[in-house]
Amino acid sequence: MQYSTTLRNNQLDQIEATLGVSPKLQFWSGVKPANCAAADSGALLAEMNLPSDWMAAASAGSKVKAGTWTVAASAAGVIGHFRIKDSGLAACHVQGSVTITGGGGDMTVDNTNAAVGQSITVNTFTINSGNA
Repeated sequence: MQYSTTLRNNQLDQIEATLGVSPKLQFWSGVKPANCAAADSGALLAEMNLPSDWMAAASAGSKVKAGTWTVAASAAGVIGHFRIKDSGLAACHVQGSVTITGGGGDMTVDNTNAAVGQSITVNTFTINSGNA
């Protein structure tokens, strides 16, 4: 099956619409859970409110982060994965791997070795739609 670019862009834009304004980005140690419905795993290293318009409008079947995403770590450890939850932390809607820039993770940051109070900056985060 193949989808038009317009349909793929609309699907991607629904991610931001579903999570609403100010969803939470969490950085966790260890391996990501089997799926978004699974319980959190590892130690929570940092949590931040994402900007109210946290993703750019989808274009050419891709959606990229908007603005600067920086948070101070609340615990020390090695970041292994991220989870993005709604603002009330009721449900995880997006999760993936985290690596330093150039490491090939779903999200890349400036440093995966977090120390308490250290700033963690997300350098890249892109969601691509399939079925082109």
